[in-house]
Amino acid sequence: MLDSQFDLFGLDDYESEPLIIAKDTDLEVLDLESYDMFLVMFSGGKDCLASLLYLLEQGISKDRIELWHHCVDGYEPEKYFMDWPVTEDYCRKLADAFGLKLYFSWKSGGFKGEMLRENERTKPTYYQTPEGTFSSGGTSGKFSTRRMFPQLAASLQQRWCSAYLKVDVGAKAITGQERFNHSRTAVVTGERAEESSARSKYSTFEPHRSDRRDGRSKRHVDAIRPVHKWSEQEVWDIIERWKVQPHPAYRMQFGRLSCMSCIFASDRQWASIKLLDPERFEEIAGYEDEFGKTIHRKKHVRERIEGKEPYEAITPELAKLAMSREYTDSIFVENWELPAGAFGESNGPT
Repeated sequence: MLDSQFDLFGLDDYESEPLIIAKDTDLEVLDLESYDMFLVMFSGGKDCLASLLYLLEQGISKDRIELWHHCVDGYEPEKYFMDWPVTEDYCRKLADAFGLKLYFSWKSGGFKGEMLRENERTKPTYYQTPEGTFSSGGTSGKFSTRRMFPQLAASLQQRWCSAYLKVDVGAKAITGQERFNHSRTAVVTGERAEESSARSKYSTFEPHRSDRRDGRSKRHVDAIRPVHKWSEQEVWDIIERWKVQPHPAYRMQFGRLSCMSCIFASDRQWASIKLLDPERFEEIAGYEDEFGKTIHRKKHVRERIEGKEPYEAITPELAKLAMSREYTDSIFVENWELPAGAFGESNGPT
């Protein structure tokens, strides 16, 4: 097994555009039945949820679908630094409700471990499989120092959180499992063209970076983005059809489910983060002071919340649920309501 997927694919130079550019294909003419397995990269957010529901509406059997969640803070960390504490269990409860398999994957040390790396190699990746939990190996790559937050950029070299904690982790989990050799696999993600100019250039269908269909492994892996051409309205429409309760963050007026402390968070979102978890907010502010380099290109997080009000939709009940490690609400609801965060601030990669 190769030590680093970055070494294999040259991800140090990887930008937001797909690595292998293929001619775009309408999903209507794509033979979904030709795939042995569908791996839905599942953050718990609306777009990946809509992608899952699309597959089910196309008649894909549940035994051919797996949900994969990348734990950005590491698996069940002692303390969450970036992500919503409830997300992992929300994903578990949703997978159980749909009768689907769910596998977690993560980089040792998570976001904070990578951020604080000093004259070190990047740490190993771990991933769950039907046979148990495995590692990609030991530390890998070059000795280097990071000691800064990811920066607001389309480039994954600067916005390293996506590359090191999601893209690379997912690729290693695929290449590390022989069950994907000599088979056809679809990696399903929820990027939409409407989200940004960079994402509008993505293809709805192309070979995945882990693809080796012409190699000895005959590992045929395609990347499929089912909702790429959808509007946000279409995303909420399919979720409403299935009566799925959205992640608590949407119900508290967050327009996008990424990390709770996403580097792309708006000023009001940072004010909301301080309300929900003041200790976390101060820890992030402290690291900005320590590094001498902020997340935002011009402002410290303390400056960004000046005069800004947290979201009105944050209630004590929702806050308690979002900050808990256990999701105790229903997955399916009879009286479905559009969450307060729909069509709101959806700050993310530009």
